[in-house]
Amino acid sequence: MLYYAHYLRDLFSPLNVFQYITFRAGGAVITSFLLSLAIGPWLIAKLRTYKIGQVQRTDGPQTHLAKQGTTTMGGLLIFLTLVVTTALWARMDNRFILLLLFVTVVLAFTGWLDDYTKLVRKNPKGASSTFKFTLQMLAAIVVVGYLAAYPPNDSFATSLSIPYTKELFVNLGFLYAALAMVAIIGSSNAVNLTDGLDGLAAGSIVFTALTFAILAYSSGNVKLASYLKIIYVDGAGEIAVFLAALIGSCLGFLWYNAYPAEVFMGDTSSLFLGGAIGTAAICVKQELLLPVAGGIFLLETVSVILQMGSFKLRNKKRVFLMAPIHHHFELKGIAESKVTVRFWIAGIMLMLIALSSLKIR
Repeated sequence: MLYYAHYLRDLFSPLNVFQYITFRAGGAVITSFLLSLAIGPWLIAKLRTYKIGQVQRTDGPQTHLAKQGTTTMGGLLIFLTLVVTTALWARMDNRFILLLLFVTVVLAFTGWLDDYTKLVRKNPKGASSTFKFTLQMLAAIVVVGYLAAYPPNDSFATSLSIPYTKELFVNLGFLYAALAMVAIIGSSNAVNLTDGLDGLAAGSIVFTALTFAILAYSSGNVKLASYLKIIYVDGAGEIAVFLAALIGSCLGFLWYNAYPAEVFMGDTSSLFLGGAIGTAAICVKQELLLPVAGGIFLLETVSVILQMGSFKLRNKKRVFLMAPIHHHFELKGIAESKVTVRFWIAGIMLMLIALSSLKIR
């Protein structure tokens, strides 16, 4: 919305800054953060009136039993501030913004319905796994279908850019659609698995989102894309504004979610945060940097897969004391807050490794 203010620059020249992506991205971070601080206390209090409290596992770390009853579904704060800020600062006629908002809304509804069923309707099973997966598939199919019909870049519609190489691309043909769907659904579920410690998921998503915000801005600038030898994607720069809003929303949520947490995000936002990042990676044609920048989420997912596989195939033997792996470290005696900060540090390192691909070519 504010983008169009630059058309009035002849009347007031400073309004010209609203056409610049960097200015609007900065404005989006600040706006979503301040909105979170403004409405956070009200929303948390409102959720408390509905007695929407966390139900802790009795077989998990004993320190988590004290979290029983902590307000959850706080992901609504991230969702609301993200959508409002995006509408204010991003170009709403940009196809990638509309695609990202579609994924956000569908997956936020999926997570909200699961939280609502478990916490309000008091059904411990939540929404059925089949139903949730169906909605995730729907979101992924729409994104992949649209990008197949209208590719980010026609010359590389089904190709993967190989990071850390000089203009090396692999054309996957029809298999590209499957990989893109795995990226969206896998990212959605990976962030959901990571959401188990105070501030872990919200803090980690900031570094991944910042990585792809920089990649999106670079991909959408024809001169930068040519200089860095990455795929140029017309209009991708606006994705940086969306991701900047997401970063601000997560930082604002972290204000209340930092240890000891006043509120948990729940599935309401963990599902759409991952799905949005996966979608952004596909739109900017940097799919293979997703497991690098999002290495924390990949680690958490792999730890669950290994644990389940070992339990079933090795006569109930476990690889970790508990999965996801952040609980393993807790049970090893490391304080929750220290585990979270160490994962953040790893996330920062992974972000730098992913961004180094822009020069190592």
